[in-house]
Amino acid sequence: MAKPRVLVLRAPGTNCDRETAFAFELAGGSTERVHINRLLEQPDIVEQFEILCVPGGFSYGDDVAAGRILASQIRRHLWQTMADFKQAGKLILGICNGFQVLIKSGILLDEEQDQTAPATLTWNDSGRYEDRWVHLSADDSTCIFLRGIEKLYLPVAHAEGKFVPSSEEHLGHLATAGQLALRYENPNGTGNGDVQFPANPNGSVDNVAGVCDSTGRVLGLMPHPERHIDPTHHPRWTREGLKPEGDGLAIFRNAIDFFS
Repeated sequence: MAKPRVLVLRAPGTNCDRETAFAFELAGGSTERVHINRLLEQPDIVEQFEILCVPGGFSYGDDVAAGRILASQIRRHLWQTMADFKQAGKLILGICNGFQVLIKSGILLDEEQDQTAPATLTWNDSGRYEDRWVHLSADDSTCIFLRGIEKLYLPVAHAEGKFVPSSEEHLGHLATAGQLALRYENPNGTGNGDVQFPANPNGSVDNVAGVCDSTGRVLGLMPHPERHIDPTHHPRWTREGLKPEGDGLAIFRNAIDFFS
């Protein structure tokens, strides 16, 4: 059986594309890094792939807002292409800057009729870039990428990662639908709304670290799973011993296994 093909989309400023492509390959996929300009010229390229990933970095330098320019390109020129990709039952993953792109382009969460977004990602409460490891709890009831995953320990590295819903009503709807796929939690494994900085590194409402769409086939998350695919990536591996693999690899394997 042919390996599932993964398109890793890059843009000026993207800097996690190689690591993300390697993670998918380690999980059993066949990857190709494709520049946004090539995709704009030949949108039908995506038909060759089963998975599309928008990796982390600083697309277009985050000069307007994190992920905003790339999101605008997708919304204006590739909307139907992405819609067809989703309709075909394929998978889309957005990591960090990629999460910002997916949520600001409208690919991840269904917008209102007036194009009002149900949620956004904005500046961390600390007002600065946060680079640290965080504990996460996963809701695998809906999201394909998180099947069989209960806990994760992954690094975050962002300045605009605070998840803010447009209203309590929208937050409740997403929670009821099982779309709040990842949440920050305390090191002792507790959450329930009482997760303070630095365990919640950005002040996200309801401790949300990742969101999936209504089908469970599109996931956006702020932590970087590609930065913990090898057990030696763990910051305390010399003291706590080596695990069989890094926590993040399971996310990529779930995506590949979906098509295997």
